[in-house]
Amino acid sequence: MKDLAVKTESRSVAVLRTPARAVIYPLRTTWRNRGLIRTMVRRDIVGRYRGSFAGVFWTVINPLLLMLTYFFVFGIVLRTRFGSDTSRSAFALYFLAGMLPWLAFSEAVGRSPNVLLEHRNFIRKLVFAVETLPVNLVVSGLVSEFFAIVLFCGFVLVARGSVPWTVIWLPALLVPQILFTAGMSWFLAALGVFLRDLGQIIGFLLTLWFFVTPICYPETSLPPEFQPLFAMNPIYVLVRGYRAIFLEHRPPDFGPLWKLWLVAAVVFVLGHAWFYKLRKTFADII
Repeated sequence: MKDLAVKTESRSVAVLRTPARAVIYPLRTTWRNRGLIRTMVRRDIVGRYRGSFAGVFWTVINPLLLMLTYFFVFGIVLRTRFGSDTSRSAFALYFLAGMLPWLAFSEAVGRSPNVLLEHRNFIRKLVFAVETLPVNLVVSGLVSEFFAIVLFCGFVLVARGSVPWTVIWLPALLVPQILFTAGMSWFLAALGVFLRDLGQIIGFLLTLWFFVTPICYPETSLPPEFQPLFAMNPIYVLVRGYRAIFLEHRPPDFGPLWKLWLVAAVVFVLGHAWFYKLRKTFADII
């Protein structure tokens, strides 16, 4: 009976430790390989624009041109407006605030299905933490978002005279954004090894995801009966949060925020678990 009790207690402890390890292990691996991630991100950003006239400045120019294109279509041609302020400057600020989280998310998720295929030589010949490759994309997207946030704060300062104090809430939005993006990137990177058409599929799904998220148009444009469904979109919560802290001088709504943290943590853990389970087969299939 005593042995049975000891075994039962050991199993209970193991069960309790498993969720903690599922969270701690990817964080610990990322931290231990932070030097490699930093080097790979620098190599990725510099390599993408090597030989071009503007060089790494395309990291800022590309998202800026994309935002200007959408602003021209929706703000000038279609004359979309947010709330009671019908000025173009108000539309530009609300639109750009919504684009900030989308830029980092879409860059990482859009590239993740092919990231292991692009680094097949590393996977075949070197022994290193393969799970850092999708993390490189997440960090690279955050670099682009950092420069976009700096530019956006400059626009807010010029248009409204000051940047609101509520921007101190930005980490409360960035952390779940990073966790959610990393989980999605791990999942898609592993699946992309087996499904080579995934990159094209994700490109279409990201376009659809962009247009069902109220970035280029106000939330009131959504059909009322579908608004609870759209509110389950994590990017929708991020967009509303960014607009709240940058433009509406208030913290993000607590209800959607804690749900976003929960969803992001679950996606982070499950995405890494999926990647970790399949990573032993990568070298053979690639």
